[in-house]
Amino acid sequence: MRLSIKPSYGNFAAAVERPGSRFLAPFLAKLLVRLPTIAVVAVLGAPMMTGPALAQTPSVAAKPIKLVVLGDSLTAGFGLPAVQAFPVQLQKSLKDNGIEVDAVNAGVSGDTASGGRDRLEWSIPEGTQAVIVELGANDALRGIDPAVTRSALEDIIKKLQARGVAVMLCGMYAPRNLGPDYVAKFDPIYPGLAKTYGVPLYPFFLDGVAGNGMLTQPDGLHPTAEGVATIVKRILPAVQAFLKRLPGKSSARNG
Repeated sequence: MRLSIKPSYGNFAAAVERPGSRFLAPFLAKLLVRLPTIAVVAVLGAPMMTGPALAQTPSVAAKPIKLVVLGDSLTAGFGLPAVQAFPVQLQKSLKDNGIEVDAVNAGVSGDTASGGRDRLEWSIPEGTQAVIVELGANDALRGIDPAVTRSALEDIIKKLQARGVAVMLCGMYAPRNLGPDYVAKFDPIYPGLAKTYGVPLYPFFLDGVAGNGMLTQPDGLHPTAEGVATIVKRILPAVQAFLKRLPGKSSARNG
């Protein structure tokens, strides 16, 4: 949470304009005539800044990038404290690497790609600059027709692009026990959409975590806090590249 505190000069101005200042001004005038230069500095404060000094004044910091993570339980933080969810850990890691973002967690546990599409308008607020889309895992687990999943993801991308919002797509692989025919139809959804709509793709959201019992919860599906940290570490370079391509990328201090 950020607090914006604007300096107020109202009280100081009022003090200067009070009647008592009429007696203070002549006193200061006489005192300054008699004091050496060093005393004048002490009374008045630091010397006025001129050209070169003013040039060293820091500029106003760029506003954080408005980022939304649209996903399912994998990004919602299922089974974890809110502060350990993917968007929170990602925001901290980006800040540590010089990119300021306000990351909104728009993950809903159990959501399918169609569910994400249906709630898109109210999940992505006005002013959003970038969206990371992580949907489809539940489609595969339920054996939903890959054509339905593809259509929903395609609608999401098209609607966001129509609003001028940048999109990054996170891929998912179908469970191999669904058979080679299903896998052959599901897995190509993500690279195909990324190529068609010119959006960056992170091939597999659970890379480095899926199948690792040390990084998943007892259900064997959802990442632990350490698992989320692993996801963030692996996806970070792709997210950095994605955000640095945004218009007005000055928020990336090291970029």
